[in-house]
This record gives sequence, structure tokens and C-alpha cells, in this order.
Amino acid sequence: MNTLDLPEKPTLKDYQTYMQAMVLERGFDKETVSEVFLLLVEEVGELAKAIRKTNGQKIDMSRKQHEVEEEAADVFWLVIDLCNRLDIDLEKAFREKEAKNKTRVWQ
Repeated sequence: MNTLDLPEKPTLKDYQTYMQAMVLERGFDKETVSEVFLLLVEEVGELAKAIRKTNGQKIDMSRKQHEVEEEAADVFWLVIDLCNRLDIDLEKAFREKEAKNKTRVWQ
């Protein structure tokens, strides 16, 4: 399997490996963590606007319209890119955080 191919049922590790190769191939590897974080914040804003559109809330129709699925995907890949740049095993981090969450009392 090529590093720019995802298996049919990818794990978070598969996504992280894919993103690492994709970032290099597309020349995004020179961006700093701060720059990638700012891109993430921008994409979260675009996701919010797409959700507003889906909810029927008022939006500026003269501007580019955003699709929820595409914006969610952009947020997902930027989170993965940030984790890679910060040497975070996202699956491990998620499991450890969820173990803590399970001990909390939610009201």
C-alpha cells in the first residue's frame, strides 16, 4: 500500500501516517505549528458557518458557501496535522482522555 492510500477501514494511526506523507508531498511541511493552528481556527469558523447554513440561520449569501462535510474534513485533517507536528499519538491520547472522562460525573 502506498503511503498516500488509506486502507478501507483506517485507524487513527493510518490517518496520521497518511497526513504525514500528504503534507510532505503537497509542500505543506514548511508551515509552523502556529500557522497550522491558525488554519485550523479558520476552518472551524468555516465549519460553523456551514452548520449555520444547514440550520437555516441567516448567512451572507454573497460569500462562498461551505458544505458541512467538507469543512468537517478540513478540521479533521488539520487536527491530525497538528498532532503529527507535536508528536502526539492521537489514538493513544484519545483513549487516555476518554479513560479520565469515564471517571467524571456528568450532569
